[in-house]
Amino acid sequence: MPHLCTRTSNFMIPLLAGLLLLGCAPAPERIEVKVVVMAMFERGEARGDVPGELQFWLERLDMQTEYDFPLGLGNLYMNDAGVMAVLLGGGIPNATATTLALGLDDRFDFRHSYWLVAGIAGGDPADLSLGSAAWARHIVDGDLLYEIDGREIPQDWPYGMMPLGTRAPATDPSDLAGGWTVNTIAYSLHDGLVNWAYSLTRDIELDDAPGIAAYREHYTTYPAAQQPPFVTIGDTMSSSTYWHGELMTRWANDWVQLYRGRDANLMTSNMEDSGTLTALHRLANDGRIDVNRILVLRTASNFTMPPQGRSAEWSHTQPYPDNGRPALEAAFRVGNAVVQALLADWEQYRNTLPRADAP
Repeated sequence: MPHLCTRTSNFMIPLLAGLLLLGCAPAPERIEVKVVVMAMFERGEARGDVPGELQFWLERLDMQTEYDFPLGLGNLYMNDAGVMAVLLGGGIPNATATTLALGLDDRFDFRHSYWLVAGIAGGDPADLSLGSAAWARHIVDGDLLYEIDGREIPQDWPYGMMPLGTRAPATDPSDLAGGWTVNTIAYSLHDGLVNWAYSLTRDIELDDAPGIAAYREHYTTYPAAQQPPFVTIGDTMSSSTYWHGELMTRWANDWVQLYRGRDANLMTSNMEDSGTLTALHRLANDGRIDVNRILVLRTASNFTMPPQGRSAEWSHTQPYPDNGRPALEAAFRVGNAVVQALLADWEQYRNTLPRADAP
């Protein structure tokens, strides 16, 4: 019996030593990501066919490195310059889950990363023309509310949507004091960074395609909608419900000002961004990212309401002019100008946030 114990001990010593060495081996060095480009949808393949929001970034920034990402909706893509692209998926739940999974992926170091949401959206014709690009200062959620069907609302109500905890529609921020809420309804981005992004891109010439030029001629009562595409600053509201119409656009404008103040101005509608911002803020709570380094760029592929004399049903069923291509091009062209500026001065911007005064 003592002999057996000795043999067992002699066998176990090198095994335990090996296990100990494995346990003490240094963890692989995490890959520093300089910029994360966040696209929401893709059509077909990631490369080589009809583009969605992701494809231009992969093809034009030569993102040849791919990483498996089973918690997402496809692979992660990266180039040698340190730019990553991720497909979030459509709707607030997909965007939230994918963003959180990415931020928790210990293969990557996101502590100095800039986050760029770059995607198409509905545009308010009071502020934008098709193919135009708007940098958001504020992102507001349009799902967290009370709603009464429009066929049942009191005659003196403008619409059936109300803030949580209230008894009627509200337009003044002071009206929120008597209700209850959750802390993920509204987010504001770093003013100086948004101003800097806009200052870099405000004079970029955007494509004016025949389809969007013809379609905007319907909007004769909206001067902004009749302009060729341009770059501006304007806020966005996200909702997994794809809403449309003049009354809904009126509500969305009121809703954004209700939660972000009278200086806020809704220009675009989207289906993801409040979820993306919620996940990024959770990651910041754990020190994994810097919430001051987030930019949201939305470009108008369609209008949120019909022109005068047309019904919401008519405009809702119209195909996106030029298949939305001008808006996709604008998202890449305007967004990439900021990406390249960050890369060009990375030694500075890695540790110091770029910023500019309000225009």
